[in-house]
Amino acid sequence: MSSPGPGLNLAQLDAVNHLGGPSLVLAGAGSGKTRVITHKIGRLIQAGLAADRIAAITFTNKAAAEMRERTGHLVGRDARKVLICTFHALGVRLLREDGQVLGLKPQFSILDTDDITSLLKDCGGTTDANTARAWQWTISSWKGEGMTAADALKRAKDENERVTATIMARYEERLTAYQSVDFDDLIRLPLKLLGEHAEVREKWQKKLGHVLVDEYQDTNATQYELLKLLVGERARFTAVGDDDQSIYGWRGATLDNLKKLPIDFPQLRVIKLEQNYRSTSAILRAANHVIGPNPKLFPKTLWSDLGEGEPVRVVDADNEEHEAERAVARIQSLRANSQYKEWRDFAILYRANHMARSFEQALRRAQIPYKVSGGQSFFDKAEIRDLCAWLRLITNNNDDPAFLRAATTPKRGIGHTTLGQLGTFATQYKLSLFEALFSHSLPSAVNSRAITALHEFGRQVNDLEYRARHTVGHEAALAFLLQWLKDIGYEQYLYDSEENEKIAAARWTNVMDFIDWVAGRCGGKMEDDGAGVQVESERKSLLEVVQTIALISTLSDREQDQNVVTLSTLHASKGLEWPHVMLVGVNEGLLPFKTDDADSDLSAELLALRVQEERRLMYVGITRAQRTLAVSWLKRRKKGRESVPGTPSRFIKEMALDQATVKEDPREKLRALRAEFAQRAAAAPKPEAM
Repeated sequence: MSSPGPGLNLAQLDAVNHLGGPSLVLAGAGSGKTRVITHKIGRLIQAGLAADRIAAITFTNKAAAEMRERTGHLVGRDARKVLICTFHALGVRLLREDGQVLGLKPQFSILDTDDITSLLKDCGGTTDANTARAWQWTISSWKGEGMTAADALKRAKDENERVTATIMARYEERLTAYQSVDFDDLIRLPLKLLGEHAEVREKWQKKLGHVLVDEYQDTNATQYELLKLLVGERARFTAVGDDDQSIYGWRGATLDNLKKLPIDFPQLRVIKLEQNYRSTSAILRAANHVIGPNPKLFPKTLWSDLGEGEPVRVVDADNEEHEAERAVARIQSLRANSQYKEWRDFAILYRANHMARSFEQALRRAQIPYKVSGGQSFFDKAEIRDLCAWLRLITNNNDDPAFLRAATTPKRGIGHTTLGQLGTFATQYKLSLFEALFSHSLPSAVNSRAITALHEFGRQVNDLEYRARHTVGHEAALAFLLQWLKDIGYEQYLYDSEENEKIAAARWTNVMDFIDWVAGRCGGKMEDDGAGVQVESERKSLLEVVQTIALISTLSDREQDQNVVTLSTLHASKGLEWPHVMLVGVNEGLLPFKTDDADSDLSAELLALRVQEERRLMYVGITRAQRTLAVSWLKRRKKGRESVPGTPSRFIKEMALDQATVKEDPREKLRALRAEFAQRAAAAPKPEAM
């Protein structure tokens, strides 16, 4: 194992070597927080703590994968034993191991967003998906605050909240009956598990000798309470975060968790990481000025030894189309005159998704490749959701939403009338749809032809479950899955359901990618253990693997290495960086974002808090830039179908730059034209030699 320490600055070393109690590492943007976390894992192992007693909790699968890889390079094969996962994955582990004390079977299902919407439509007696999604958002918010349906009903402020609380009670009953949980339950139920069952709590506190939490400022109330129960009185934990980058208040993240730490843990050691390894001094100065007006929990100032660098440019544009044209011209100019020439070196960041359209159009006209970050997830594609429903059903026969999707995709003679009759029968006898399918009394509710189709489907699911349980390793899993697709006729179903053969072929390619990925997780492949040694990955049964399917949010980051310009919202850009960044649409009403109708109902205090979060969003955008940053605003901007006068955001003035506005530089346009001409000339066919 490499010795943790070399290459760390004094503050980083302090954070890595503080092992005896709780610590809060305030990691400014670009200050090397992941490096500190991985080195601290190495230091804990070096100090004698077993690797399997260390947990590192992140917020995304991508962050967990990166941390796992970097830890592997540092500590070698011991990294495999460290529990590196998201909060939700940790919740799954707690519930799979000990959820039976709450009445959960180990094979419980995790519902996705569509399943929840369908369930809430049923609970609320509506066919309107928007209404169901509104209930879903409110219920999720209540669960994030640790409230039950009974709590919500007691605290309801109006009739609308009372109705939602009543629907929440029905929803909770259905989840229990279906042996299913939603994503909020993956935090709420482990909290209940540890809070109400001392023997389980003591087991996990002994099991986890040190807990590290990344992006601590993004935790919500229940996640903080869960952390406290996991670490207990010994309080061996490291929270790593940055109050200046707290931008997820709208989904329950609260800075109160940072305020509570010194109160709940008086022995807390606070360590600040202020040296930035990403950006030039000019960029950091603008960032420090912007965040300055916000109240500070723990004051800090970012600094860099990368030199002054290019001045931050502020550019005005006549409208959205003009702004996009100028962004393209800047990209072409920088490619011609900078050492960072790859398309992947450029990013255009904006406040809201709808702002991407004009930039997409301009980039297409210029034949510049790009990707829109935060587009449709691989696992949101219909064909992948179809297959996930089958896999969920074989791990939990009580998963009614999965039953309904699998039974009708592909179609097998089980229609909506039959499913309606089966549902009525199942509700009457308090059975899941799958249990009802084999009931001796079913012929009284469903005709014989339909029962034959239902029984055939049920036998197929039981057979798949049995074979998946005994299918271990990559090769066996791949053969099993390919045969399954053939048995249910899924490829033919895709081609029959699409008029365009190319679209059908693309969907089938997605299916093959998914199958290969699932099989790969069953292990048995030779992999680098992080220390340069090839070892066989741990073999798992296919059934073990598919139990985690609902937690997966991305297949693999296949776009990561594409040489393309990135278009991204500011929220989606957090944690990323590029040599050249263009922060666009920086107008009042866009950043800070303002909805006239909604904002008029807010108190002065809430409005101030909203502006503070928007200011942190601007700070995040600025600190994504490594070498150059351009900020643009619109003289006229679209508002609905109208074009209205635009004013620069207050944040531009707060950047305190030497120049408030940079007029379009004719030399920049000329350089861009020359670069474009040279590119075309290089691509032109060469004359044949005489």
